[in-house]
Amino acid sequence: MKQLFYKIASITMALVVVFSTMSFTINSHFCGDTLINTSYFSEAKTCGMEMKQENNKECSITKKNCCKDVTQLIKGQDNFKKSVFDSLSYDQQLFIAAFYYSYFNLFEGLHNRVIPFKDYSPPFVVKDIHVLDEVYLI
Repeated sequence: MKQLFYKIASITMALVVVFSTMSFTINSHFCGDTLINTSYFSEAKTCGMEMKQENNKECSITKKNCCKDVTQLIKGQDNFKKSVFDSLSYDQQLFIAAFYYSYFNLFEGLHNRVIPFKDYSPPFVVKDIHVLDEVYLI
C-alpha cells in the first residue's frame, strides 16, 4: 500500500511539473463581436469574410475589416532552482561518488550473516528468579 502511494504521488508531482512549465497559445477568430472559432494548437479557421488587400495605389478608399484574430499566450514557469551538483568541482563530485560507493558496500554482507541460535527456543521459566533470590532494583 505504501509503495502504491509513493508511485501515485511521484507521478502526480511529475505531471504538475510538466504542466506548470508548458506554454501554449490560444488563437481565436472574431467576426464582429461574435466568436467564430478557437484553436489551441494551430491557427483558428476564418469565417471567409476577410477583405482582400488590393495593390492599387491610385485608389485610397479602404473599408475597415470586420474580422479580427486574437492570440493569447499562456506562458509556463521557467525559473527553476539550479542543481547543487552543478556548482561542485570535479574533485568534490569524485569524493561524493567514492564515499557513497564505499559507505553502501559496508552493509552488503550483513543480511547473509549466520545466526547460530536462531532455531533454538529460550528456556522455560518456572519461577521468577528475581523474587527467588530476593534481588530488587530500587
